[in-house]
Order: sequence, then structure tokens, then C-alpha cells
Amino acid sequence: MKKIVSSESGQGLFHILAILTVGVWGTTFISTKVLIENGLHPQDIFILRFTIAYLGIWIISPRKVFANNLRDEFLLILSGLTGGSLYFLTENTALSFTQTTNVAFIICATPLITAIIARLGKQKEPVGKYFMSGSLAALTGVALLIFNGSFVLKLSPLGDFLTLCAALSWAFYSIIIPKLSYRYNATFITRKVFFYGIVTVLPFFMINRFNYQPELFLRPAVWMNLAFLGVLASLICFVVWNIILKRLGTIQASNYLYLNPLFTMIAASLILNERITIYAICGVILVLAGVFLSSKR
Repeated sequence: MKKIVSSESGQGLFHILAILTVGVWGTTFISTKVLIENGLHPQDIFILRFTIAYLGIWIISPRKVFANNLRDEFLLILSGLTGGSLYFLTENTALSFTQTTNVAFIICATPLITAIIARLGKQKEPVGKYFMSGSLAALTGVALLIFNGSFVLKLSPLGDFLTLCAALSWAFYSIIIPKLSYRYNATFITRKVFFYGIVTVLPFFMINRFNYQPELFLRPAVWMNLAFLGVLASLICFVVWNIILKRLGTIQASNYLYLNPLFTMIAASLILNERITIYAICGVILVLAGVFLSSKR
């Protein structure tokens, strides 16, 4: 009996950590927006935040350099690509071709996409009626939060396709990590993800050169947001999320991504003084109900 209680309380901790991690990620849109307004390009922001995280993680990461075999090293390369460069570049580039609401809504379908891919890949995690009904409720709530009562969904084939690629990329990342987490330390995996994320983004600088302006990085708005994205949103949150994927499973952990726009809304209200409407409140209720329902076994 004591073991069951201990196990449940232990799992409860990881559910709380999942909520806190998604909460941090929900505010990164605001930091990214501030950095873009200060003259940095999306690929500049990505490589700077991942470089900060990569240098920082050496303090706590094992000194192990390579995986135990070539197959695992290849999976780590895929992790750096899918959870790093490919995800961030496709998502940010999509914003140039389609509406922000399109991007936000398609990205929030990632948990559902992850569950479908996991089932096609014959993952052990069950996907039942609670998950499906909870996902639909959460997705409806996300739509209310994002569109905020004015439904304007203009299809843009290229932009929407890039956003779908970003969602698929994160779904594959969420499936790959648990396969590695039983053989390697979470900090080692995360360090390799940062490294291969940086390596795989370098070819993009042949198209757009790095925007290096020394005076730019002296601005408090720039270095403070870069520190937030690099240390908290990348270094700490990626390590914690990789542990969560192992302890809660891919599908259950991914459910918490539905909370992303909720935290974005709260941060936008507190920092940018954006108004919270009745549609947003209804959306919050649906998202919370959907996440709770989809987490039921």
C-alpha cells in the first residue's frame, strides 16, 4: 500500500513539473517577439539560446562524449534536428508566410499528432476514449484562446505546411527521447540535442548571415531575454522535459502542451497588458477540462 501511495505522489510531482515547464515555454513567444523587434532574426535567436544552453549544461552533464553505439548516436542527431533546428526554423519561418493564428492553432495539435504517430508506431501507451474526447475539448479551448471570438483562418499552403512540419518534428522528438532515456542520463541526452541542434542549423547561415551587432547585445531587453531563453527555457526546461517524457510517457506528457496558449495569454496580459475576453475564459475552462480528461486512464 505504501509503495502505491509513494508511486502516485512521485508521478504527481512530474505532472506538476510538466505544467511548470509548459508554463515557461508559453512565455517564450513574448521573449522571441521582443528580440525580433530589436533586430535579431529567428535563426540568430535559435543558435544563441542553444549555444548558451550547450555551454551551461557542461557544468552538470556527464563528460561522456559519444553514445554507446552508432544507432544511438544517430537517434541523438535526429533528436537535435527534430527537437531543435527543424522545429524552431519551420515554426518561425511559417510566420512569414501565414497568419500567427494559423501557426498557433496547428502547433497546438501536436499532442494529437504525437498520439497518432505513437499508435502507428505501436507504442505501448494506450489511447482510449478519454484521451480522444479530452484532446478534442482541449483543442476547441485552444481555438477559443487563439482566435478570441474572431475566427479568421486564411489558408496559406506553404506557411501551413511548414507549421505542420514543425508539429510533426516535435512529435517525432517526443517519441525518440523515451527510447534513449532508459540508456542515458537526461543531461547527457539534452546536451547532445543542443549540440546537434546547433550543428544542423549552421547551413542556414549560408542563406542568411548572422546579425552580429555588438551594441545590440548591450541592451537589457536583448541580453535578459536571451538569458531567459538560453538558461531557463532551454537548458533547464529541456532537461526536465526529457525526464518527464520518460516518467509520464510520450502521450501523457504531450497532453500538457495544450496549456501552452493559456500561459501565453496570462503572460501577454501581465506583460503586454492585453485584454482577457469572455472567449478566452471559456477557452481556459475547456483546455483545463480537456487536459484533465485526456490524462485519465
